[in-house]
Amino acid sequence: MTTSDGSGRHTQGQAQALKDVLFTLGFSTPDELVLDPALRMPLATAVADYAPDLHEMLAGLDGEYVRQAGRQTPPWESDGTYHLAVYNTVLRKVLREVAQDPHAYALLRVTETRTAAQRLATVLPDATGYALTVPPTANARGFGILDGIGDAVTHGQDKDRAVKWRRAVMERLLSDPTTPHTYQDGPASYLTATWLQDLKNTPEKERPDRLRTQGVDMARAWAEARKTDEQTRQGLLAKVERSGLSAYREIEP
Repeated sequence: MTTSDGSGRHTQGQAQALKDVLFTLGFSTPDELVLDPALRMPLATAVADYAPDLHEMLAGLDGEYVRQAGRQTPPWESDGTYHLAVYNTVLRKVLREVAQDPHAYALLRVTETRTAAQRLATVLPDATGYALTVPPTANARGFGILDGIGDAVTHGQDKDRAVKWRRAVMERLLSDPTTPHTYQDGPASYLTATWLQDLKNTPEKERPDRLRTQGVDMARAWAEARKTDEQTRQGLLAKVERSGLSAYREIEP
């Protein structure tokens, strides 16, 4: 058993078990990893249960996760739970295979969306410099990696199959409730719901392209809600866009 009791807290044994699974699948197999389709959703569910770790491994900007990524390095304890890290090549190989199931991919995307919103919500009102720019650029890297994985999954598929995959992803994403109140009432829920509502309002044929701008869109909504001045906002959004595009290009089709 690798998942928590619903609290989001994990034991060392649980975290180690998932790390072992990820390395076994992503490191000790040939380049072409093929999972039993029945295992894709359970594995996505297990990974999504470690949402903060997934976020940091996707973004690849936290030095602690880089240092702890080795196969022989055990999970570590912080903030009342155990965390795990694996090499980004391992994680990406596993997620690419898991994402063959559009519902599993959508689950990972929803998980990263909520974590990204939480990261933005914790930025102090008077933050400047790296304290202001790192959270949204890290978010954009996470979404960029997921964008690349999504495109890799549909690369080479016939048009009908690719359309079916994308439609299933969108249906899952848009099934989440979208009732934003105000940023002050709940920043993370506001940012998540605002982004989902914008996606819903986008014409169906344009939604895949809109999904690729998620990092920028969430950063924009966040900056506007914080009443960030125009010059700072535009500079920030430019950095976020570059961050997402750079991460996207790291994924081979």
